[in-house]
Amino acid sequence: MSKTVISSPDAPAAIGPYSQAIRSGETLYLSGQIALDPATGQLVDGGVAGQTEQVLKNLRAVLAT
Repeated sequence: MSKTVISSPDAPAAIGPYSQAIRSGETLYLSGQIALDPATGQLVDGGVAGQTEQVLKNLRAVLAT
């Protein structure tokens, strides 16, 4: 089964030896996300609510790729 690396410029780049996502067949494996703003590379403000919103934006960006 082939594997495809998925990478979105609209989500924070991986900071280690892993990918934002891997597609294997019809399955997509997403890496964990933290609440970094991809434009600044900084952790977002707003406590748990603001950080959760940013993580979901990051995941949406990877899924849209």
